[in-house]
Amino acid sequence: MAIGWLTVLKMVPWSDVISNAPVVADGAKKLWKAVGKKPSAPVPSASPVAQMVPESKAIALLQAQILAMEATTADLHSQMLASSELINALAEQNAQLVKRVEANRIRVLWLAAVTLALAVAVVVKLV
Repeated sequence: MAIGWLTVLKMVPWSDVISNAPVVADGAKKLWKAVGKKPSAPVPSASPVAQMVPESKAIALLQAQILAMEATTADLHSQMLASSELINALAEQNAQLVKRVEANRIRVLWLAAVTLALAVAVVVKLV
């Protein structure tokens, strides 16, 4: 099972992921700013249809449909706000993860260099 994950991780183009992380984070921030500025549409309350005269029932039905559509639109807008907030949070987490991966990559390179230097020093001492 671990070998499968290792194979998958080796196949990921990490240089592309690292180079594109700031672009993804900036795009998510722009999306959040664009969507976050728009206020949600207020949902008007429905007027009682039962008190209307029979000839205006068609107009009352159309008004009820419009109110239902406005309510649906407001609900979709709130869902869009929540989704864009989630995308923004995920992009920030991705950027932090990429920074940590890059820092670990540099540490591993330094560790490999120090290990190589110590190995050379040990070989020179033994010879």
